Amino acid sequence: MKDLHPFVVLSTAPLHSIVGLVVGCAMTSAAYNRGSTLAVDLGPIPDRPGSHSYVLCQQIKSFDWRARGARPHPMGQLQESQLDEVMTIVGQILGFAL
Repeated sequence: MKDLHPFVVLSTAPLHSIVGLVVGCAMTSAAYNRGSTLAVDLGPIPDRPGSHSYVLCQQIKSFDWRARGARPHPMGQLQESQLDEVMTIVGQILGFAL
């Protein structure tokens, strides 16, 4: 993928430092994700009126964060309830009981 794309990291810091990979889900602001059972609505995007940010729980990816020059998003971490919702959906997709 070209350009920068937001990504919710679900893996742990020890994995990141030892293996150099992060595992998580892609994010988007595409409005057609509103109401999807596989997308978690994170709410409005502060600098884009009328736009919402969504975690796409069905788009589970991993990548080498060092090679890609990844860095934390300026908006910071998800709220605990949002992360719980993402983890529940990802767990259902992968067949894990969370």
